[in-house]
Amino acid sequence: MVKLSPWLSVADGTSAASFYESAFGATEVERLDDGDGNVVVAHLTVGEADFWIQTDADSDPHALGERSPVRMILTVDDPDAVFARAIEAGATEMFPVGEGHGWRIGRIVDPSGHHWEIGKPLSA
Repeated sequence: MVKLSPWLSVADGTSAASFYESAFGATEVERLDDGDGNVVVAHLTVGEADFWIQTDADSDPHALGERSPVRMILTVDDPDAVFARAIEAGATEMFPVGEGHGWRIGRIVDPSGHHWEIGKPLSA
C-alpha cells in the first residue's frame, strides 16, 4: 500500500483541529498534547482522507507572509454544502463554488492560512 498524507504547520493546533472538525467533519485519529492540553501534533481524517497538523508558528502560512505553497483539494459529494460549512466555521472565500474544467469547485483559506479547493468532478 502507498499513501500520501499532508502535514500542515499551524500557529495553534487546538484551534486548527477544532476548525477542521467543524468545517469538514474531521475526526481525530491520534493527538499529542503539551502539558497544558494544547495540540502539538494531531492526525485527522475526513472520510477516507487523512492529514496531520502540527503547532509550528514559525512555518505557519501567516508567518510566511500569508503564502501557502501547497493547496489541498477536498473531493466531496456535495461541495456547496461543505464549502458553506467551512465559511460558517471561519474560513475565508477565495473563489465561490462554480463549474469549470470538468469540476464543481470553490476555494477557501482556512483560519491557519492554508488553501483548500472543495469540489467534485462533474463526471462523477
